[in-house]
Amino acid sequence: MSLYSAGVEYGIHCLLLLLDEQGESREASVRDLAELQGVPQEYLAKVFTKLARAGLVAATEGVRGGFRLARPAAEISVLDIATAIDGAKKIFDCREIRERCVLFEGSPPAWATEGTCAIHAVMISAQKRMEETLAQQSILDLGQRFGRKAPAQFGEQLNDWMSDRREGKGSAGDIPVTEL
Repeated sequence: MSLYSAGVEYGIHCLLLLLDEQGESREASVRDLAELQGVPQEYLAKVFTKLARAGLVAATEGVRGGFRLARPAAEISVLDIATAIDGAKKIFDCREIRERCVLFEGSPPAWATEGTCAIHAVMISAQKRMEETLAQQSILDLGQRFGRKAPAQFGEQLNDWMSDRREGKGSAGDIPVTEL
């Protein structure tokens, strides 16, 4: 079982798609983002409600309204997105098993229970490291990494697809993304 929901993955991918080649925000509707990626639109709409509530995206007005980043991409971390969508996640929940040892006959000695449990301390450290890693990676960082990996043709196709959608023409089948 994964720690974070599919919504976190969808949200991160969508915010990457809201970046253009220069790392600036572009506008897109939830419907278009769902169609582009083959994910459920209703679920993605709930994800975007959470992202907007957290101040990561802002709704744009008008008939062709959608969403754009509410802050510069360099200021939106992966941890921000994960927390906005799934809330704060603990990787471990200490059950204080050390108090239950049958040898203590219901009355554990102080040496067994004082201070932080050594196992819990390791898990707290792992939690901090995971969160530090997620906090250090911004959407801009991920977008730049993706941009170096993807061929230029993909960026052009994506821009064309997004432009066609904003202008109200074309459908998902018009641009053969698989022909890279």
